[in-house]
Amino acid sequence: MIETDIIIIGAGPVGLFTVFEAGLLKLRCHLIDSLPQAGGQCSEIYPKKPIYDIPGFPSILAGELIDNLMEQAAPFKPGFTLGEAAVSIEKTEDEKFIVTTIKGTKHIAPTVMIAGGLGVFEPRKPPIDALPQFEDKGVEYIIKDPTIYQDKVCVIAGGGDSALDWSIFLTEQKIAKKVHLVHRSSSFRGHLDSVQKVIDMAEKGEINLITEAEVTGLSGNGKLENVHVTHQKDGEIVIAADHFIPLFGLKPSLGPIAEWGLEIEKSAIKVNTLDYSTNIPGIYAIGDVNTYENKLKLILCGFHEGTLAVQSAFARIHPEKKNVLKYTTVNGVQGF
Repeated sequence: MIETDIIIIGAGPVGLFTVFEAGLLKLRCHLIDSLPQAGGQCSEIYPKKPIYDIPGFPSILAGELIDNLMEQAAPFKPGFTLGEAAVSIEKTEDEKFIVTTIKGTKHIAPTVMIAGGLGVFEPRKPPIDALPQFEDKGVEYIIKDPTIYQDKVCVIAGGGDSALDWSIFLTEQKIAKKVHLVHRSSSFRGHLDSVQKVIDMAEKGEINLITEAEVTGLSGNGKLENVHVTHQKDGEIVIAADHFIPLFGLKPSLGPIAEWGLEIEKSAIKVNTLDYSTNIPGIYAIGDVNTYENKLKLILCGFHEGTLAVQSAFARIHPEKKNVLKYTTVNGVQGF
């Protein structure tokens, strides 16, 4: 059983900044996230996309923002349970909460903050009939360990940053034997620098870029052996491949949290804007996962919500203590 002061469900930017704010009040945090690394969408989907509305940063890449937030939280030694979605919550006799993950990892704390962004993320899967039979047998939806593609032929599908960046990485680092990038359009949604780099590498023959085409079939005997591509002009193309990696992003869902007895409105958790508490005392919802009148789904708004929620959590955890606001410009940051 992992014990802490605040269980934070969601290790995205809002969850990470909440660790810092809680640390200033000497409250310890443990974060749970279904993704294999901290950062939420910023790390998983668009690490190289610039964000323009973070105070003090005219422009900052999403991945750099996460690196900075991790550094900011580091003095307060947060714990992490990554790659495990929170699936259940129960209340103890002494008014604490036990949150259990899909792998059975249990966490206990007097307060819970749901900072799950848009919820649990599941990969968007292309409509290919044979797809399920090759999952974990050559089909992957997220690249966790690039080394498994060493000297392998990979077909990547997608037109966003993830598809572009992994195509570049697996080729430049001389990991994959060959990378085929398939995209249904001739234009891409990714960062312009990445788009141009893929085009340049394709012209040099380093990447086989196939646009205006879609992967429509898979075949193999016990494992993936062939990827079938349907081109708008050239018809079917069969590529002998070891791996097929469709990188179409992740789709959000509240998942099991929707069954926790919280008040839900349009797939978001309703909160009291006094302190971003939910209808269950001791449980808060901050960031994009919550909803209230005039809600704006912005990272900077989530930072504000987490800050006020932590103040309320302190009063709940230490009802006998009076919290006096201390400015970091005066007191600095004293870690654990």
